[in-house]
Amino acid sequence: MYYYDNTYWIFMIPAFLLTWGAQMWVSSTYRHWSNIRNSLAVDGLNAARKLLVFAGLSDTGVAPAQGTLGDHYDPRSNTLHLSAGVAQVASVAALAIAAHEIGHAMQDHEGYAPMRLRSALVPAANIGSSFGWILVFAGLILGWLQLAWLGVLFFALGTLFALATLPVELNASSRAKELLEQAGLVQTDEERRGVNAMLRAAAFTYVAALAASILTLLRFVMMLSGGRRRS
Repeated sequence: MYYYDNTYWIFMIPAFLLTWGAQMWVSSTYRHWSNIRNSLAVDGLNAARKLLVFAGLSDTGVAPAQGTLGDHYDPRSNTLHLSAGVAQVASVAALAIAAHEIGHAMQDHEGYAPMRLRSALVPAANIGSSFGWILVFAGLILGWLQLAWLGVLFFALGTLFALATLPVELNASSRAKELLEQAGLVQTDEERRGVNAMLRAAAFTYVAALAASILTLLRFVMMLSGGRRRS
């Protein structure tokens, strides 16, 4: 029977530290720049509405999002969801976050290929992330290596999704910066620094998620390929 082994320390501790560090970075960056008022005193909701019109996306709806940093664009309903800390606050952070999500709306309306690929992977990634590790450990405990390798394959779908997410997020950030400049919502060098800082911190969360997924996948492969066994 397979139990705990040293692959946990080799792969999972770095994965945890990467994920934790990314969350700390984005949270601290958000706290700082959400307290810096933008020079036009425009909150995230009004900025989003102006940017949507500027981008030719007047048909895109805007609705509340739950929680802090829960902002997202839903392509199924063509709706931009903004958290209260973004929609109701005239901060530099609000500009960056609203513009980034509108970047996703632009991708959706243009049929941006990487976004379509990521969307196509969502069902498989959800299944892989939910059941892959279960199949791995069930296979190890029962001694059914084929079942365990099937779990690895399922989990790899989640890793593929994390990989496909990177170009989508980076492109949305690039669009956000260009859109804010063209619409005239960013006026000062400080605001540009703040927007860049927010978008860099957010991007690193996706880099960390991909790295953590790869490390977890490697751990599973190591366990199945000759990890330490104890009975």
